[in-house]
Amino acid sequence: MNSNITLKHIITKGTVLTLGVAFLAGCNAMSRLSEVGDGPELTTIESPVAAENYQPVIMPMPAPQAVVENPNSLWRSGAKAFFKDHRAKEVGDILTVKLELNDNATLSNRTERDRADTEDADVTDLLGFEDRLGEIFPETIDAPGTITSFGSAHSTDGDGAITRSEAVNLELAAVVTQILPNGNLVVMGRQEVKVNQELRELMVTGVVRTSDIDTDNTIEHTKIAEMRVAYGGRGTLSELQQPRWGMQV
Repeated sequence: MNSNITLKHIITKGTVLTLGVAFLAGCNAMSRLSEVGDGPELTTIESPVAAENYQPVIMPMPAPQAVVENPNSLWRSGAKAFFKDHRAKEVGDILTVKLELNDNATLSNRTERDRADTEDADVTDLLGFEDRLGEIFPETIDAPGTITSFGSAHSTDGDGAITRSEAVNLELAAVVTQILPNGNLVVMGRQEVKVNQELRELMVTGVVRTSDIDTDNTIEHTKIAEMRVAYGGRGTLSELQQPRWGMQV
């Protein structure tokens, strides 16, 4: 009885799964048929806050400052306008990082080493029995007093070569996440671009000086200390370029 119920249950679930796949395939086919001659239609403009998977962004922010009212003044305290410096200097500010990596390195080395060692151990005084050791062990001891003799030879030969080339020319926005006690800024920038089934990822983090930030609120990668750059991708193409898990193990 239990085996029959289990078999029926498996058959039912398999039928439902097959019908679901067929339904999705049919919907996809109907969608493509509706686009014949016109191409895909643009989606309507909707509020992103109303989406089901919407999540608010939480970023490091500076401490709130009290607003001082100056009714008779033309200038407002904290206003980002007129002659105020627009370069990033507070937590939460944004600056542009310019990456122009074009590195080429070629390293080669060769190592050769030869070494020969010889060591003898003699017994010069063994209560007068050192001269009779040859009689006791005629096949092992040739010369009187010579007990052991060690010899070894070592040889090493190795070649190594490294050829590396990287070229990355990108610009991305980074956020100030921390202000160090000496006034330097810790910045971090992330960027993701998805095209079809391939996702490109870029991450930059490091420490910059406020004086190194240009007037247009940009900074070059050569002026970023402790810089960490990660550039890669995830998706169908990246999976095809990597060996299978078993081969990696």
